[in-house]
Amino acid sequence: MKKIINTSKAPAPIGPYNQATLIKDTLYISGQIPIDPSTGELVEGDIKKETKQSMENLKAILEEAGMTFEHVVKSTIFIKDMHQFAQINEVYGTYFDTETAPARETVEVANLPKFVNVEISMIAVK
Repeated sequence: MKKIINTSKAPAPIGPYNQATLIKDTLYISGQIPIDPSTGELVEGDIKKETKQSMENLKAILEEAGMTFEHVVKSTIFIKDMHQFAQINEVYGTYFDTETAPARETVEVANLPKFVNVEISMIAVK
């Protein structure tokens, strides 16, 4: 049986999906873009700030499900410009212990929702 996870501390979905779905001990988190949930506005202009907001949104969803970044086993990063990878990776890396960091792929894409520069999704297991 699946349980839907939603929190007001992360942006509301902008389509027919939920922030996350919990099935047994596995949490599937929808891609998070840099929307500030307190204002509903995009964080723009600095890829580090955009990445941080996306990660903070993911953190809020993990917390709502009773988890932390230590529970993350897989993440996917979609970026608009691979030249920004180092800056994105720098911010992303602050949320994980290098020894226990999850599996990950990073993919450059033509466009993302609301034409943002970064979107990150995760899978976590209790």
